[in-house]
Amino acid sequence: MRQFLLRVFTLGIGFMCFGAGISNAADKGEFSLPVPSVDAVLAGGKSSQTAVLAGGCFWGIQAVFQHVKGVIRATSGYSGGSSATAEYELVSTGETGHAESVEITYDATQITYGRILQIFFSVAHDPTQLNRQGPDEGTQYRSVIFYNGEEQKRIAEAYITQLNQARIFSRRIVTQVMPLKAFYPAEAYHQDYATRHPDKPYIVYNDAPKVAHLRQQFPGLYKN
Repeated sequence: MRQFLLRVFTLGIGFMCFGAGISNAADKGEFSLPVPSVDAVLAGGKSSQTAVLAGGCFWGIQAVFQHVKGVIRATSGYSGGSSATAEYELVSTGETGHAESVEITYDATQITYGRILQIFFSVAHDPTQLNRQGPDEGTQYRSVIFYNGEEQKRIAEAYITQLNQARIFSRRIVTQVMPLKAFYPAEAYHQDYATRHPDKPYIVYNDAPKVAHLRQQFPGLYKN
């Protein structure tokens, strides 16, 4: 709970750190990254698929994708470790192998996996920092794409290569691409946290700007 309280009361310095890392690529929210050159095609019939992403505090990642058209739901949780250690107090030690993650369930007739990754890299976190995002530091906050199947792996690796070769960021992308073993939903008090606590200093300075950048960069994909 100590880590939880520290996060809740963190102020603007975390947002400044995040902004400095991402501004090189997207000029603080004025334009998005290029679309993936390798991507899945939109499904021809009803198809619900999932993506699991990690990049700092799961509150912000969840908040971003809850505002993306085609996303059915976004759930905060843990990936990378075992079921025995998939709880907040243990994950916060940084010794469980888990990363704070978000499972994104989406309608594949409306949005592709590549577009989800474009949003992830554009506004949701800084992919040039491995174990730190804003005020949060440790392996539990690392940048990871947990792929489910060879197609997701191929798309993720190709997009990272595309962005690195284009020198979109001033530093190389360090996001890990790892197979998804399991996703464990987080405790109820972590779910929809940004929506339920919009006035908390941490949300105001670290997560609300991500949603604002989503609206600016992807107006056609933004939903209230």
